[in-house]
Amino acid sequence: MNNTTPLLYPYSLLCELTYRCPLQCPYCSNPVDFGRYIDDELATQEWERILSEASALGVVQVHFSGGEPLLRKDIVEIIKKARDLNLYTNLSTGGTLLTGTLIYELHSAGLDNLQISIQDADSLKSDDISGGLGSFEKKKKAALLAKNSGFPLTINTVLHKQNLDNIEAIIGLAEELGAERLELANTQFNGWALKNRNLLLPTRYQVENAIRKVESARERLKDKMEILYVVPDYFEQYPKPCLYGWGRVFMTVTSDGTILPCQAAREIRGLKFENARNKSLEKIWFESESFCIFRGTDWMPEPCRSCPQKLIDFGGCRCQAFLLTGNAAVTDPVCSLSPHHNIIEQAIEETEKESPRKWIYRNEDESKRLAIKPLSDNK
Repeated sequence: MNNTTPLLYPYSLLCELTYRCPLQCPYCSNPVDFGRYIDDELATQEWERILSEASALGVVQVHFSGGEPLLRKDIVEIIKKARDLNLYTNLSTGGTLLTGTLIYELHSAGLDNLQISIQDADSLKSDDISGGLGSFEKKKKAALLAKNSGFPLTINTVLHKQNLDNIEAIIGLAEELGAERLELANTQFNGWALKNRNLLLPTRYQVENAIRKVESARERLKDKMEILYVVPDYFEQYPKPCLYGWGRVFMTVTSDGTILPCQAAREIRGLKFENARNKSLEKIWFESESFCIFRGTDWMPEPCRSCPQKLIDFGGCRCQAFLLTGNAAVTDPVCSLSPHHNIIEQAIEETEKESPRKWIYRNEDESKRLAIKPLSDNK
């Protein structure tokens, strides 16, 4: 790492508490072989130690996700530990398991913010995308429970080819539910999303039309609801600074204790990732190969090395580079200057064509089995 990119301490921690989930969204960012990690989840005490180490390292905010984190019967206990450490806490949930009692317990434990995902504003389309019959109505009830309990409410919707034309209705639904913040998160093509890219990648017209509608809604709702919308990577000239650069400010802890620079990093074959069961977060952050290898700019090939964008986008997404080219050390192919940019151009060209509409859900049979599997005593 060179002197132009000084080493920073992490300030944000993502905790993927479990990969179990009652839903099976075809854009899920969980590993495509998520089932192998189900029986090796961290125990309550292990999560508490990790949170303590994170706080000592400088982390100030922690985001709890999954899978479905509410499937952890110790979720309230884990959140209380984070609150005791004075960490800002955010919980991302599908909402289908939320009850009045659980909402009260989460609030009492000190949870700061609740984020509920909704797949579409249309109930049939939403249930189809999530693979969960009746999930749409449960999500709406969960949002109202959260709002009535005094939580700042964030609604999150993953955008893609099948729901992007419905973006005005999605914004309207978030407004109806009283959300303070709406995150319109375009699909990131890793995990299950890459398997379903032909059905998820929008057309250029859809993207441009969505931008106009979002800008109009932002103006109308500027004093009422914050709307976060970012143009999909595939349609921009330069890549985004994925998590503000590899190993610079973010750290992910997976359900089995593996520590990653980002939640998709485990897809990069050939990299060795350390586990919090064996090493401290501090040693992993400062010394592990997986965090150091793409940190800063010294690793960069051309055209990144001589590009004025290199301290802005840090070469883009390493996971995306690997998944599209087989080499994590090349320029992110979404960059217009990348020698592999034709991969992106071809994908956009393909999405203009009609495709057979058949989702590849995240292992339907296994997903249902894992969702109803009795929770183990993680204490």
